Amino acid sequence: MLTRLGVFGYMNIVKTLCTSTNRYLQGFASDNDIKNFIIENTEIVRKHNLTPEIHLRLFTPNCRFWHARPELWPFSDPFWAIYWPGGQALARYLLSNPGVSHGKRVLDLGCGCGASAIAAKFCGASHVVANDIDPVAAIATQLNCELNGLNPLPCDTENVISSEPKEYDLILLGDMFYEEALADSLHSWLNCCIQTHGTQVLIGDPGRAQFEGHGIRRLLRQEAQFELPKAVREENYGLTCSTVWRYLPEL
Repeated sequence: MLTRLGVFGYMNIVKTLCTSTNRYLQGFASDNDIKNFIIENTEIVRKHNLTPEIHLRLFTPNCRFWHARPELWPFSDPFWAIYWPGGQALARYLLSNPGVSHGKRVLDLGCGCGASAIAAKFCGASHVVANDIDPVAAIATQLNCELNGLNPLPCDTENVISSEPKEYDLILLGDMFYEEALADSLHSWLNCCIQTHGTQVLIGDPGRAQFEGHGIRRLLRQEAQFELPKAVREENYGLTCSTVWRYLPEL
């Protein structure tokens, strides 16, 4: 299913994997069934990315669904099964600068595999919440926490964008600016979080067009840039770097 298509091609495929979100839990009696399915159909990965300190269950060419027909996939949008380059940069930045999240209340928004949340917890964050509207991503994140010797982090599946902001010290967003409408919603909601609670915001992005062309781009200060490993570059059609930005709406 994924051979030679790269991550951008993969994003298009996963959007068509299911015709209805009602199929999310179809055929699965419990969260344990979903956990077992994830364990059986992913591979533990810690090399060839920016954070070898973190172990993650991901799709690789050794996994059945890498090559299987998309219609055989039982869930919707398995974004949690790929370690996106924006998330890699965020997690790397936190691990290399532990003071950024130490003692902070952290929200990993659109957590996917949960790598940024795990990195924040590794660095001594006082409270970390992993948020993703996909309930399977929440289960995958908990599995990845256990894989890294952490107690499962609180996982929230509410669509928090446009909701009343909660009191977080730091919000992390990795590869979230992939659709224009979502980018607009994020921009508005993040402004509200900053104005209400003085929340700090870090964004990881490898230079996607929807991000580079959005108005939020002029309100960012670059904090770090990381050269992507060869395998990640190949999966992302030649993107060479991923950058961490700090959102400063007063700019």
